[in-house]
Amino acid sequence: MTQSEPRVCVGVIIGAQGVRGEVRIKSFTANPEDIGALGPVETEDGGRRFTLKVTRGVKKDGVAASLSGVVDRDAAQALKGCKLYVARSALPQLANEEFYRADLIGLAVRWADGRQSAAEVVAVHNFGAGDLLEVALTQDAGPGAVPTPRTLLLPFNREVVPEVNLAGGFVVINPPPDFMNED
Repeated sequence: MTQSEPRVCVGVIIGAQGVRGEVRIKSFTANPEDIGALGPVETEDGGRRFTLKVTRGVKKDGVAASLSGVVDRDAAQALKGCKLYVARSALPQLANEEFYRADLIGLAVRWADGRQSAAEVVAVHNFGAGDLLEVALTQDAGPGAVPTPRTLLLPFNREVVPEVNLAGGFVVINPPPDFMNED
C-alpha cells in the first residue's frame, strides 16, 4: 500500500483470543469473515502490516484471527484498540446503487431546491433504523466573522438523496419540507 493510496478501515482489534496470539476483531465488512479475504491489513499510522487469517467467527460481527508476527497473548492484547486498514483498491466492486461509506464522506452537497449554502457529507451513521448522512453546513456570519458549522442527520434513501455522483464528487439532497427552516 502506498501512502498516497486511499485506505479504508475494515475492522478494529477488540482484544486477545486465547493464549496463542489470536486476536478478536470487530469487522466492518458486510460478512465479518470477509475481512480475511482483503489481503494484508495495516495499522492506522501505517507502522505495522499484518497478514490476517480468520480462524472462526465470534459473536455477531466479530472474528477470531491470527496476525503474522503476533505469537502470544501479551502481543495480541497489546494491539487492543488498533484499527485495521486496507487499500481502497482491495475492496470488491459494488453493483450500481451501492456505495462504500468511505466513498460518501467528503462529497459536496448540492441542494435539489437550488439553495446555495455550502455543505459536505462528513459521516455515515447507522443507529439501527437505516443509514443516515451527517451533513455539515457552513453558516457565514458576515464579513470578518468565522463561519459556524452546523450538522444535520438526513436519511440516506432515494427520496432524500436522489443522486450520488462519485465521479463528480457530490450528492444531491432533497431535504424533507421545513427540515432546514431556522427557528
